[in-house]
Amino acid sequence: MAIENNGIEHSTRGNSIVDVLETVLDKGVVIAGDIRVGIADVELLTIKIRLIVASVDKAKEIGMDWWETDPFLNSKAAEQNTKHLEEENKELQKRIEQLEKNAGQTNRFV
Repeated sequence: MAIENNGIEHSTRGNSIVDVLETVLDKGVVIAGDIRVGIADVELLTIKIRLIVASVDKAKEIGMDWWETDPFLNSKAAEQNTKHLEEENKELQKRIEQLEKNAGQTNRFV
């Protein structure tokens, strides 16, 4: 049913897609399922599927914020990951140099 007012048509349906989407994002929806493949009562493969549809605020509220630390999804996380790898690389280079230096001193006595 639609009501026309000054040439503008308004929907009077109570459950429009916008209302449903707003409710889903506000409350969140969880869809869970398992797929199991087996032969003669021997389980060969299990795939667990979990899908959560929620707003970012709702996801953070329930403790989901993995996208903030994933370097493939967040440029700040990628920069942090790169800095960490650079520091680790420098530390490993120092350790290698120290080991080579120690090995050189040991070889002089042999």
